[in-house]
Amino acid sequence: MTAVPEARPGRAARSSLRSGRAIRPALRRRELALLLIVAATLLVGHASLASTEAGHLTLGNLHLLAAYLGALLVVHVAFIVTGRRMDEILLPVVAMLGGVSLLVMERLPQDLVVQHFGGHAFGLADLQFGWLILSLGLLGALAILVRSDNWLRLYKYTWAAAGIALLLAVFVFGRDVNGAQLNLCVGPICGQPSELVKVILVVFMAGYLADNRELLARASTRVGPFRLPPLPYLVPMGAMLGIALGVVAFQHDLGSALLYFLVFLFLLYIATARLAYVVLGLLVFLAGSAVLYEVYPVVRLRVDIWLNPWADPQGAGYQTLRALYAFGSGGILGTGLGAGLPSAGGAPAIPVIESDFVFAAIGEELGLIGALAILACYLVIAERGMRIAATAQDEFRALLAAGLTLVVVVQAAIIVGGNVRLVPLTGITLPFVSYGGSSLVANAVVVGLLLALSDRGVEPPASPRPRGRAFRIVGERLP
Repeated sequence: MTAVPEARPGRAARSSLRSGRAIRPALRRRELALLLIVAATLLVGHASLASTEAGHLTLGNLHLLAAYLGALLVVHVAFIVTGRRMDEILLPVVAMLGGVSLLVMERLPQDLVVQHFGGHAFGLADLQFGWLILSLGLLGALAILVRSDNWLRLYKYTWAAAGIALLLAVFVFGRDVNGAQLNLCVGPICGQPSELVKVILVVFMAGYLADNRELLARASTRVGPFRLPPLPYLVPMGAMLGIALGVVAFQHDLGSALLYFLVFLFLLYIATARLAYVVLGLLVFLAGSAVLYEVYPVVRLRVDIWLNPWADPQGAGYQTLRALYAFGSGGILGTGLGAGLPSAGGAPAIPVIESDFVFAAIGEELGLIGALAILACYLVIAERGMRIAATAQDEFRALLAAGLTLVVVVQAAIIVGGNVRLVPLTGITLPFVSYGGSSLVANAVVVGLLLALSDRGVEPPASPRPRGRAFRIVGERLP
């Protein structure tokens, strides 16, 4: 008899065999329950906004919100069908932040941002809706398709070079926005590459720290009162950070520079548990801030406004003072959606309210309770992200998850602190809430990767390292 050759399994089947289980649908009950709560909350908010604007009880035009909730359902069903065993909290939290953003953008004057495509004009809410749908699609695709992190860890220097190239492209070809050279435009579409570079920086840092953690944590070279690791192991990491900080400083994008530095410092401490690095980093930060204050007028202006906005209440301090008045007007319960003061004399009550000061708009119309609810969403992202880091299978994944979480949480803390005058205003966006396509897309990449890292059925790394100090800093392994 002639032997019949055994059929070889296809790529998908081989992947399933390697992971030890076949891909089959799995219900995500907790995620569905939370998404239903999000949908109900957003429907109540939309009805409140529409009724206030119409002067009588009405649901108003639900087409944008209905389409947004439909997109969330599609992503949820895709997770079920592909059998992914990922975190079930992150998507609902991001859905709530994005839904609040959509409501706020519908509330604000639509002519704050207008773009023309195919002979049609699209206002603020339509544009934000489009970016939200694109971001949800990207988030879902990354969460489902990313089965291995080798393409990130093995090419960390390539990613670093790509990030620096993006910043240099903005430096050469960028468009000026409010005194800062931030945007890179391709036709009618503009974006801020610095948003994507923050993700690339985390990937590089996670890969480099995972490879050299033992040397960075233990080997030392004494420099005055500090004990530093051997300089050859600090050079690549310091060069990447220095170039990124230098470019954004010359572009006057000081918010991104501060974000990069803080994420770098926190991630270095997570990897090494050496407090001396934090102390030395803070000293370098203070020294650098003093130099920037003397060299750059824009830095001096922002610090002076932070210290005393009443010195020029109708000029440089107007934005900050209007934000403080908005928080005071909102009180504990808020004025209600649609009942605040979005404009005065035909102009926005707070300049750039749709991006830099969207948290002030929320504080006015949703009050202290609404503002705290938004902050609670970021705390949930922090908790889930660090939980993913704590249960990671190797050091690279732990550091990557921790770094991605820090990107969202630190950025939110910086912009919220600027809105309430705890720190100087930096001009970065509030993740998932502020208007801006590049911000939404970059943060969708962050959450998509976090979801992929949380999947219990994802391919294990090729050569996992033993658990080290990075895991003990982030947290103990959870069941």
